[in-house]
Amino acid sequence: MKTRRSRKRVSHNGSTFDSFLEEEGIREEVEAVAIKRVLAWQLERAMRQQQKTKRAMASELHTSRSQLNRLLDPRNVSVTLDTITRAAKALGKRVIIRVADVRAKRG
Repeated sequence: MKTRRSRKRVSHNGSTFDSFLEEEGIREEVEAVAIKRVLAWQLERAMRQQQKTKRAMASELHTSRSQLNRLLDPRNVSVTLDTITRAAKALGKRVIIRVADVRAKRG
């Protein structure tokens, strides 16, 4: 016979995904990974469109393929802005960063 375990349920009704991430203490980490995923995807897409290999890209950036792989790894958020902007420039692109106000909390 199965016994039912009582679990403490946390109601997230009416809450936003952002508030959930805040409650879990992982909002900044999740945002950083999301930004890096987009950057990595955009750089890889530009490389494919220009038919530029990882070897050629690494050579142009005067770096190793392993460093380029870290740049293109969507989970690696420790890549510097300098590296990202140099990679974008090598692909004829530029990086635009904007700081925006946090939306006011809804009541």
